[in-house]
Amino acid sequence: MSEATATALPPPEPLRIGLVSISDRASSGVYEDKGLPALQDWMARALHNPVTWVTRLIPDEQEGISATLRELVDVERCDLVLTTGGTGPAPRDVTPEATLAVADKVMPGFGEQMRQISLRFVPTAILSRQVAVIRGRALILNLPGQPRSIAETLEGLPDAQPPCPGIFAAVPYCIDLIGGPYIETRESVVSAFRPKTARRPQRT
Repeated sequence: MSEATATALPPPEPLRIGLVSISDRASSGVYEDKGLPALQDWMARALHNPVTWVTRLIPDEQEGISATLRELVDVERCDLVLTTGGTGPAPRDVTPEATLAVADKVMPGFGEQMRQISLRFVPTAILSRQVAVIRGRALILNLPGQPRSIAETLEGLPDAQPPCPGIFAAVPYCIDLIGGPYIETRESVVSAFRPKTARRPQRT
């Protein structure tokens, strides 16, 4: 892209992102929450868009999780909501159930790919139950609880053999299709995939 073309590009569209860390112990102050900083750090590195962050740190209570997701989408008008924590098989792990309870549509491919990425490291990845759903014009994604796993899930494993795409490559086009803002990613972190007819000039 020439310098003149880059200069002529309009500024990136503003984006509202909800971040939810779900943990009984972190929300009660037993230990420091690491999920929200990890999510915000990765997203800030990955996006050109100016972001308004709406963060929540809440316990593993199913109705409370559902209420938080409804608030972030219906009241705060978030375009994308990312949760971390509460997706395993333990009795208090109820994030997937709470997420499905607020869904208009279920997007199973995101959860399938998250488990594929994690299976490159540990066989217990099959115990994870992350889901993704659409509510209104927002995409809600359940992510793992560990900061390193969050980054691997979003970014993928480009140096693996064979390479394993991260889930965020599909997020911008999904947001396009449901009527949200045009998300622009930094190629050095993650390359968003769109059909040629849906692409705008790329920012450097």
